[in-house]
Amino acid sequence: MKKLFIFLSFLISIYSFSQKLEKIPLRKYRIATLSDSLKETSGLTFFKDKLYTFNDGGNPNLVFEIDENSGKILNKLQANFPNKDWEAITNDGENLYIGDFGNNAGNRKDLAIYKIENSTNSYKIQFNYQNQKNFKTNYLNHDFDCEAMIFLDNKIHIFSKEWSSKNISHYIINFQNSENQTVTKIETLPIGFVVTDASYFEGKLYVVGYTKKGKVFMMIFEGNSDGLFFSKPSKKYKLGSALTIGQVEGIAVNKDGVYISNESFSKSIFKVKQSLYFVPFEKIEK
Repeated sequence: MKKLFIFLSFLISIYSFSQKLEKIPLRKYRIATLSDSLKETSGLTFFKDKLYTFNDGGNPNLVFEIDENSGKILNKLQANFPNKDWEAITNDGENLYIGDFGNNAGNRKDLAIYKIENSTNSYKIQFNYQNQKNFKTNYLNHDFDCEAMIFLDNKIHIFSKEWSSKNISHYIINFQNSENQTVTKIETLPIGFVVTDASYFEGKLYVVGYTKKGKVFMMIFEGNSDGLFFSKPSKKYKLGSALTIGQVEGIAVNKDGVYISNESFSKSIFKVKQSLYFVPFEKIEK
């Protein structure tokens, strides 16, 4: 059975990479420069038809509502838990969830997701990876980082940022369990870049990320009846280079299309302001 699983996984991987790589020039779809208060914006989610974002680790523990057309900050929510390394945001329709699980160095033992109830109270969900045995600092050279999370079928789904293997792995977390959970990957797929955010809309999983050389990508996966995403052919789009569109860190999808955000990016002579992009569905090949 194990050999059969490995063989099927290999076939899925080969089939996935055989898909035609499409291009979406994301730079054309920039709609706003975000406030300087959002230079390190690191995730997006639509919650009750409003668009929310936040800054990553080391910044104030604030969640920002922004205008989806102008990027203007409309409101701020003060969380009552620290921002050690916030990297993802999602919701269940009634509550927000913040993923404090950024782990570039690979040495964290305090990975957590915070549930924000009624805009004030918080609930901490702790977890660790079953297959992580080594917690020595191994900066940007391991498979236990994470910046992508969705809420689906009454469960939290997280998707790994794998610096070493360039895979995406899928884990499920029981948000009703406050004890430290050990999570096991339920599926994995080689994609060739590191994933920095995810969004779910109408049966499809959307992820964005980049390579160490700054190539930026989006992939779209269709879910199956078992709650898995990597068993069907995917669509992969090259969005551009971080030198012109920035380091993409957020994605949120609604009935109109795909919203993508990048944090402020500077390298050599290239400087890109924190921005918000919108790609209508009709511009994405069906």
